[in-house]
Amino acid sequence: MTPDISKTGDGRPADTPPAGPEAIKAIPVRHYGRYLTAVLALGLFGTIVYAFSQGRINWGAIPDYFFDDRVLSGVGKTLLITVLAMAIGIVGGILLAVMRLSKNPVTSSIAWFYIWFFRGTPVLVQLVVWFNLGLVFEFINLGPFYRDEWSDFMTPFLTALLGLGLNEAAYMAEICRAGLLAVDEGQTEASHALGMSQAKTLRRIVIPQAMRVIVPPTGNEVINMLKTTSLVSVVQYSELFRVAQDIGQTSGAPAEMLFLAAAWYLLLTSIFSVGQYYLERYYARGSSRQLPPTPMQKIRRNLLSLGRPKGATA
Repeated sequence: MTPDISKTGDGRPADTPPAGPEAIKAIPVRHYGRYLTAVLALGLFGTIVYAFSQGRINWGAIPDYFFDDRVLSGVGKTLLITVLAMAIGIVGGILLAVMRLSKNPVTSSIAWFYIWFFRGTPVLVQLVVWFNLGLVFEFINLGPFYRDEWSDFMTPFLTALLGLGLNEAAYMAEICRAGLLAVDEGQTEASHALGMSQAKTLRRIVIPQAMRVIVPPTGNEVINMLKTTSLVSVVQYSELFRVAQDIGQTSGAPAEMLFLAAAWYLLLTSIFSVGQYYLERYYARGSSRQLPPTPMQKIRRNLLSLGRPKGATA
């Protein structure tokens, strides 16, 4: 006699495990707007390239002078004034930010006035004023250490350094102040409870945490400073832009040399941008659970995904 086998409502034996759900076949959404935008962007880019190629510009002059000794000297001076001016700006900005946050009304007022003055006047005007201060101070007298005429003391290099560095300090002061205010006050209170002084609290507790907020805009300021160095050509400092202008006048290719200078600025800012990315990634370690992938990691992941069989998992 055949044994009785109870069945479920769908006809399966009672002791048979239920079948798993059917695999979902995901169909990616087609973004036609992206394709249209890409085509329009490529078309616009091609139109601009074609227009420039048909212009009366000797493009061959750019590679001829790209690594010229005078151009490389201008690039070196541009980098030098950028680094030194940013060093003055960062150190001065930290000092002004601490003064601005001080409970002493005198120091906070001095810092406020400095920031107000240097942010309120164009940097080009400041450079010209520094260069022509000989109309006010005929001599500079530092006692037994140094004494000379102002025109000999205020060289184009010193004018560029002071004009850019002191102006940058006003902007860095606000960036540093924002970073210091972003740190919770409980951190300062806890460090004081442990017996740490105010200076040690700033150096060991507050400033390291504030760097996560300070670094991104500071990177932008470095890139902006690199481009702002072109203004110091008005005070006869031979940086990249002035060298390109001089070569353009003597070679009969002024427009081509401007494109050459633009290419160098793009190259330098691109290198600085990569450095800024890794610096931001370094200071994000304490705030992000997972750090963003580096460019090399993105490339490696994309290459591996191309060679992976369809449907395989990492």
